[in-house]
Amino acid sequence: MQVAENKRDYYEVLGIGKDASEDEIKSAYRKKAKQYHPDLNKDDPKAADKFKEVQEAYSVLSDSQKRSMYDQFGHQGVSGNAPGGGYGSYTNFNASDFDFGDIFDSIFGGGVGGGFSGFSGFGGGSSSRATRGSDILMHLKLDFEEAVYGCEKKFNIDIIEDCDECHGNGGFDKEECKTCHGQGTITTEQNTILGSFMSRQTCPDCHGTGKTYKRKCTECNGKGKLKKNKKMTINVPAGISTGDRQRVSGKGNPGTNGGENGDLYIEFVVEEHDYFVRDHDDIYLEVPLTLTEALLGCKKEIPTLYGNVKINVPAGTNSGDKQRIKGKGIDNKFRRHKGDMYLVFKMVLPKRLSHEQKSLIDKLAKTSLETEETIDFDEFTKEND
Repeated sequence: MQVAENKRDYYEVLGIGKDASEDEIKSAYRKKAKQYHPDLNKDDPKAADKFKEVQEAYSVLSDSQKRSMYDQFGHQGVSGNAPGGGYGSYTNFNASDFDFGDIFDSIFGGGVGGGFSGFSGFGGGSSSRATRGSDILMHLKLDFEEAVYGCEKKFNIDIIEDCDECHGNGGFDKEECKTCHGQGTITTEQNTILGSFMSRQTCPDCHGTGKTYKRKCTECNGKGKLKKNKKMTINVPAGISTGDRQRVSGKGNPGTNGGENGDLYIEFVVEEHDYFVRDHDDIYLEVPLTLTEALLGCKKEIPTLYGNVKINVPAGTNSGDKQRIKGKGIDNKFRRHKGDMYLVFKMVLPKRLSHEQKSLIDKLAKTSLETEETIDFDEFTKEND
């Protein structure tokens, strides 16, 4: 097939650049379709031809494969795929390529629902198929020990369940819906300047099931569902931390028309400890030292997650020094990892001294306590004079 030499560039037709996104192409098409539609632009004798040109450009540029061929080979690359129908002929339209609802909304300002006459699959539909229930997310607070060691946790939760009285139906004595005659949808026709349009919506009486009931269930007021407060128990594995989630299968909201229940997701929030600080699976503990303990060294009994242990504090320990105790962190069963414990030493000086202590400190001050890290301020002052 020979392509006409005077055919305009598709990007020029829509008034966009070659790097335009899908949304930009769609937006440009809407504007041009509204501008050149013959029923809306009766003053331009060439409106029908321009409208056809806009349709053709959009059908190529909105398809990624066609657009790629067009970018490489021009009109020749898509000559066998360009739509041949002009205004009044919609046989070459692909419903998946054109969003009629969006286009007509932009033309008429909304209010025209459903699809173009002759097409099916637009608007509402029957809801008789099985649908899985929605998931539930809840937050559960744990104290520090419950999270570290694991526990059996009991809690209450409000969930939506099928009504026991009507078994989730919402009523008794099922019959065919008189409004939609069992179809689950109702169809209305609207006449516009573009022709006749069919709008299909879910039936408001049977909600798409095609069935109603002679007697409404008074227990659930016809809804078929009830909110119930349930007691639940879960096993929390050792090592849980804030933000971790645990899934409880089938304990979410119920499905419809026989669909399976959703799941319950429990997100944990762990409270802080008075002394221990957690960093992933490692534990940090601040250990206070007196002046003499720091200077002379000592032995101290330290609490851990697994009982007390005795450690040796080396002489000359400074504030901020750390000591690692391997394997005394969190034994994380959730991630199969065991952390360590870190002791962070902090020197604590007395706010008040007795006369004897002051005397001893004075004697200590007269001795030489210089170290390699001591700064000679006299020398420093001379260098900066």
